[in-house]
Amino acid sequence: MSMSVALCLATALWGQSKQENFDFGWKFIEQDVKDAQLASTDDSKWKNVDLPHDWDIFHAPDSTAPTGNGGGYFPGGTGWYRKQINDTKLKVDAGESVWLHFEGVYQNSEVYVNEKKVATHFYGYTPFKVDITPYIIKGVNTIAVKVDNSQQPNCRWYSGSGIYRHVWLEKYNVNKMDDPQKLFIRTENIYGMSADGTHADSAAIRITYADKLNEIRILKNVELWSPDQPKLYDITVGELTVKHGVRSFSYDSQRGFLLNGQPTLINGACVHHDDGVIGAMAFDAAEIRKVRLMKDAGFNLIRTSHNISTRALLDACDSIGMMVIDEAFDGWYTEKNKYDYHLVIDSCYTEDLTAMVLRDRNHPSIISWSIGNEVIERKDIRVIHTASKFKKVITSLDNTRPVTEALCAWDRDWEIYDPHAAVLDIVGYNYMMFKAESDHERVPERVMWQTESYPRDAFANWKHTSERPYIIGDIVWTGLDYLGESSIGQFHYEGESRAESWQAKHFPYHGAYCGDVDLTGWRKPISHYRDLLWNTKEGDSKLYLAVREPDFYYKGHVSETMWSVWPTWESWNWKGWEGKDIEAEIYTKAPKVQLFLNDKLIQTKDVNFSTEYKAIIKLPYQPGVLKAVALDANGKAIAETTLRTSKEPAAIRMTADRNRINADGEDLAYVTLEVIDKDGNLVPDATIPVNVSVNGQGTLLAAATANLKDLEPKTSPRVTTYKGRATIVVRSGKKAGKATITASSPELKGSYRKNINLKTAL
Repeated sequence: MSMSVALCLATALWGQSKQENFDFGWKFIEQDVKDAQLASTDDSKWKNVDLPHDWDIFHAPDSTAPTGNGGGYFPGGTGWYRKQINDTKLKVDAGESVWLHFEGVYQNSEVYVNEKKVATHFYGYTPFKVDITPYIIKGVNTIAVKVDNSQQPNCRWYSGSGIYRHVWLEKYNVNKMDDPQKLFIRTENIYGMSADGTHADSAAIRITYADKLNEIRILKNVELWSPDQPKLYDITVGELTVKHGVRSFSYDSQRGFLLNGQPTLINGACVHHDDGVIGAMAFDAAEIRKVRLMKDAGFNLIRTSHNISTRALLDACDSIGMMVIDEAFDGWYTEKNKYDYHLVIDSCYTEDLTAMVLRDRNHPSIISWSIGNEVIERKDIRVIHTASKFKKVITSLDNTRPVTEALCAWDRDWEIYDPHAAVLDIVGYNYMMFKAESDHERVPERVMWQTESYPRDAFANWKHTSERPYIIGDIVWTGLDYLGESSIGQFHYEGESRAESWQAKHFPYHGAYCGDVDLTGWRKPISHYRDLLWNTKEGDSKLYLAVREPDFYYKGHVSETMWSVWPTWESWNWKGWEGKDIEAEIYTKAPKVQLFLNDKLIQTKDVNFSTEYKAIIKLPYQPGVLKAVALDANGKAIAETTLRTSKEPAAIRMTADRNRINADGEDLAYVTLEVIDKDGNLVPDATIPVNVSVNGQGTLLAAATANLKDLEPKTSPRVTTYKGRATIVVRSGKKAGKATITASSPELKGSYRKNINLKTAL
């Protein structure tokens, strides 16, 4: 059997049924071990690990690492996982089978049960499950998983390495309706929809379960699902209960995108799969936080670029209120990297697309499937056949959502892609929206969205989308900073390479800085500006103030790259710049703003569409208090915000995103660590070493910053603050009680503590 065929023997589907968490109690070794699948293998010196687990993130980036600039200079390699379980956990009743369900393993995995290879699976982003019923023995059963991520490079961004998503032990009964992959619930009709699209008198829900069930149920007095009102209903079918959101959407080139009958502009964010400072480890709490960060930043859609996301992320999108473009692949038949998906595409695409659709089609958040991104072979006529066959796999399983793909051009050719675009229901434009008007004249029925855009073009992209109904949305690259694609979106100082991320090595940079939100969850000024454009009406009082870093202030001349914006900070600490000009940036849709320094009026400026809702005011820098005031049309102050020069670092302040987490061994608390002065003000230019420890009923998972040049491992207890901040991630234990976080610095007196309460998990 050839390698490419063998890689897809596992059933690439998803289920839950009688589901038991299988994440705890594994042994791990970060090397290839001969006969590691044998029960007799001595694993006493292997590490004890609990999943999710990503061995890469425990390393420091290394300039010689085989993943290179694209993978963030992490090691990859090969690892083995082993777990032993008594047959009492594996016993089945009549008609039952027992399965191992892997939500994601990166990548090229082999699964062994009692020394027999029972499955192989290549693609690191699709779930797969394995029927282990025939291989169970009496007594102790040995599960072994080999993960081979040694063939590098195989990804254009940080992938992580290992069993980085959950594993479940599941049982199914052929006589029951207990397999979620066979269940499909969709809204067929909505009756008596309210004028504002929030409610309906009733809705008809079609429910199918394989060939056993096909019925219509009626829901009464329905609240409709939307990002503003993410109402979910529990629908029970057989042994299963699935959350369903009742919603309708339509789109055309005359009316744009309508959600529940309401014109809706899509303000989207491309989001990679990693969770920043914890790497690829897909804890539910991290995935929920990722969606919450995007929601708080004003986005209403996530594009899962460029691969299938986690179940937890989609659950969060359903419940928090976030539309989704669910994307399958980055590349197709022509390689982007030597060892990427092109090696196995023929043997695996059906299984992987099927896995995506059958796992995800019950999520109301998903409004489109995406089959690819910037495929290299776009000038080969066969690309039309590829797009068509991928679409056919998807629509055979779900014909209720449009299929899209992100198209691009790296030269002057564009119109030649019309036959390819014609396969798609909505055409994705990567950085090509300047072609929209001429395309609309040529193909007036085409519906478009910009599936990637440059952050600095925020105003132009909002304007294009709001003025042209055939452009239904803009999706910026990216919503969050991420690991890999090192230095993309970075501004550079003297002495650093000015090349783009793919043109040169950029070590020690090991991540992308093009996100609206950084690795720690801090919203950059561009995030506040984009949110203002999309989510604020004329005359509203929303107001934001930041300061542009002066050129030559830090390390010589600043230069920008394609995805960067000028370095701009919430700071009035510019020591050594006294008396020199500096620029304040004010964002608002109020008609006027005033800027004060130390209570002295510097300038009053009009703000409107023609100024792109910005006021940029130059003034000589002096320490003190910088204040922006928004004025209404009558000159009345309606909002104000300040930046204050801080004093010297005096203490550490720690603030948790949650002070109570579940004692289930897998919940997380994110703690923001800030350096403050004696008055409690953040010191935004503080760069000091901090040592972190966690005691009690929790463990330290990560302590890191947004500094993409910092080479301290992100899981280390040592961290050096960046812009006065760091983030600490605490993993819960399995017992109720307290986890105490202690932070200290040799540059500050004393130590500082924060308690997190762990409650008994339900």
